Amino acid sequence: MFEPSFATLAAGIIQTLVLIAFSPLLTGVMRKVKARSQKRIGASILQPYYDIVKLMRKDEVISDQTSWIFKSAPWINFAAVATAALFVPVMLAYSPFGLAGDVLLVIGLFSLARFFTVLSGLDSASAFGGLGSSREMMLSSLIEPALFLTIFTVSLTFGATNITTLVSSAAGLQQLVTPSLLFALISMFVIVIAETGRLPFDNPATHLELTMVHEAMVLEYSGKLLALIEWAQSIKHLTLLALMINIFFPWGVATSLSAAAVGEGLLVFAAKALAIGVIIAFIETRVAKWRLFRIPDLIAIAIASSMVGIVFFYI
Repeated sequence: MFEPSFATLAAGIIQTLVLIAFSPLLTGVMRKVKARSQKRIGASILQPYYDIVKLMRKDEVISDQTSWIFKSAPWINFAAVATAALFVPVMLAYSPFGLAGDVLLVIGLFSLARFFTVLSGLDSASAFGGLGSSREMMLSSLIEPALFLTIFTVSLTFGATNITTLVSSAAGLQQLVTPSLLFALISMFVIVIAETGRLPFDNPATHLELTMVHEAMVLEYSGKLLALIEWAQSIKHLTLLALMINIFFPWGVATSLSAAAVGEGLLVFAAKALAIGVIIAFIETRVAKWRLFRIPDLIAIAIASSMVGIVFFYI
C-alpha cells in the first residue's frame, strides 16, 4: 500500500509531531468540558500550553537527598512516550517507523516511563512519593495483564501485532463490528482510562492524600522537570486514544499519500479524538474516585471482557 520513500518518512514524522503538539489541546478541551458539566466557566482550552510555558521559565527546586534518578526520570519519561508516538499511525494507516516495532514495543515504552516515574517518587524520600509509587505499581500489575489480553484478542482478529498491519487491516475490513472486537473495545476503553489516571482510577485535579496516585509521585517536581512530566502525560493520553481510534474506529483514515486524503484523515482523527475525549470528561463528572481496593473489580471487568472476546473469536 505504501512504498518506503522520503514522503512516507516525512508523513511519519508529521504524525508524531501532531501527537506531541496537540496533546495538551486535548487535555484543555477535556478540562473545559468537565468545567461546563459542573456549571463552571473553566480555564481556556489553551491553558495547558500556558502552564507548560510558565513552568519552562521557572527555576527548579530539587532536594539534596535525591540522586540522578530524580533529575533524569522526567527526561526518560518524555523520551519514552515520544518514541512510542513514532509507531502509532494518526491520519494515515501507516507509520514508517512501525516496521521497527509493534504494539508490544509501545507497551514496553510506556512501562519504561512508568518505571522511572515510580523510581523518582521513591528517590525523593517523601511519604507521598512512596505512597504514590506503591499504588502505581499495584495498579500497573493489574492493568498490564488486561492490556496484553486485549492486544491478544485484537491480534487474533487481524493476524498481527504490528500497529501498521493492524490499522491497515482494520481500514480494509468490511465487517469491523464483530463480537470479539466489541468486547476488546470495552476492555480497551477501561484500560485507557486506567493508564491515563482518570476517574474513577485516579483524580489528576486533586492533591488529597487519600486519592493521589500519579500526583503523589511527581509532587516534588517543579519548573522544567514538571513541565516535561505534564506534557508527557498528555502525549501518552493522545497516543493511547490514537491507538484505540485507528484500530476500532478506522473510518476516514487515509490509505494514500495524496494531500486531500491526508487532510481529510487528520480532520476525521481530530473529530474522533475530541469526541472520545469529551465522552471521557463527561463520564468523569458522573463518577467519583473509587476506593483503592475496589479498583481491581473494575480492572477485572476489562480482563473478563477480553477473555470473552477470545472465546467469541474461536466460536
